[in-house]
Amino acid sequence: MKMFAKMLTSLLLIVGLGWTVPAAAQAQAPRGTADEAVAMVKRAAAYLNKNGKDKAVAAFNDPAGEFVVGDLYVIMLDEKGVALAHGQNPRMVNKNILELMAGDVYPIKEFIKIANGPSGHGWVNYQWPNSISKKMEPKSTYVERVGEYYLGVGVYH
Repeated sequence: MKMFAKMLTSLLLIVGLGWTVPAAAQAQAPRGTADEAVAMVKRAAAYLNKNGKDKAVAAFNDPAGEFVVGDLYVIMLDEKGVALAHGQNPRMVNKNILELMAGDVYPIKEFIKIANGPSGHGWVNYQWPNSISKKMEPKSTYVERVGEYYLGVGVYH
């Protein structure tokens, strides 16, 4: 009976460690880089152009898909500031977030302004809660206009 209890305790410890290691590993995962953010926006733009809005929205909103990697995720907006996709926060989807303020910046207004500029793309700096660390952190988001939509991927500093 003591041997069974020891085996059961060991099994529970192993299973318990299996449940905690991924969370710890995720918390210590490397942060996405600016180059990775730009590359993800380019991949997302190609996906949108090839597959259309509906498939792109589904892919960008899939938390287990190719457009959510660590702390990198795609946000897709329409011209009015409605979030069609947000890879980390499904509560923002289908909401007009144009007036959302982060510190002293209206990031969505800035995304649209930058992406409507001569180059059609650029970076916006602001403060944003990190979905992994749960802390307010400086963030830079690369945004690009693709037809009538805006795609962005941000990096935390």
